[in-house]
Amino acid sequence: MIEWDVKKLRILRTLRDRGTVTATAEALLMTPSAVSQQLSNLSKQLGVPLLEAQGRRVRLTDAAHLVLRHAEAVFAQLERADAELTGYLRGEAGQVRIAAFSTAVPALVVPAIRRLRAEHRPGPDVRVREAEAAQSYELLVAGDADLALSLAAHAPTARDPRFAVLPLLADPLDVALPAGHRLAAAPALRLADLSGDPWIFGGSGPWSQITTAACEAAGFVPEQAHSASGWTAILAMVEAGMGVALIPRMASAERRSRGGVVMRALEADQPRRHVVAAVRQGAERGPAVARVLDALTEAAGSFTSTEQTMQKLSMDLMGFPPRPWAHDLRTE
Repeated sequence: MIEWDVKKLRILRTLRDRGTVTATAEALLMTPSAVSQQLSNLSKQLGVPLLEAQGRRVRLTDAAHLVLRHAEAVFAQLERADAELTGYLRGEAGQVRIAAFSTAVPALVVPAIRRLRAEHRPGPDVRVREAEAAQSYELLVAGDADLALSLAAHAPTARDPRFAVLPLLADPLDVALPAGHRLAAAPALRLADLSGDPWIFGGSGPWSQITTAACEAAGFVPEQAHSASGWTAILAMVEAGMGVALIPRMASAERRSRGGVVMRALEADQPRRHVVAAVRQGAERGPAVARVLDALTEAAGSFTSTEQTMQKLSMDLMGFPPRPWAHDLRTE
């Protein structure tokens, strides 16, 4: 009978994820020699070589990848056991640590926490940490977060055995126009109508990709006249007539008015960004995490229905775009 050592398997998995013994040692607060010794012992226990030299580095053997495929199922089962035990010991009042991108905090996380606090029973102790997508998943892997909110474009694939991913929201992108723009009061607006306008968006990163992809799907390449990484700067430039910009509707959660900017919902070609929640595989069955996921799902549904109603009422009653919005949040 082979002796399986979960601690050593976690070290092997971390080496696969981090790529080097040194990075693995830093992540696990170990010395490189201790990492090498533990993996050497695991290789002896399993009776197969797990590492092979590749220049000055090491790479995992096919046997190591085979071992990890089975180990992922073990890790998932341990997560389920840990979640169920936590639920047993604490009822449903366990701690849930959320890592979320900036615009998701006021639009989804805060409403979800309010829902949990309004329930007449003990609720999870929710701790929130603002983090970009890549950092969120690093926190999940390291066990420093229990739930991550990110855009689907930056989420793990369905084939990644480490995570369970839940779709939450398809967030529409509206266009911000200067109040005196020729199309500010047009009865209908398509993205292609703005192909000749100067555009404002980030110089790199996800928001640059989202803007350029949306415009290219509408049949044109946007002329980037100005670059900014925050909503305050972007909308100030729009207000000054320096260009137009795409704004996610989630970023308008507080809706402080800015008289010089008109927000318009686009017609048939309206782009959307998809928001997802991710947990470590198996952890979604824990009572506390499950309650937070339910609250986030309800908050996402409420956000969607509220935004649709406001858009419809604004167009029906005024025959013009919705009341101008203002935002003071970063572009993620």
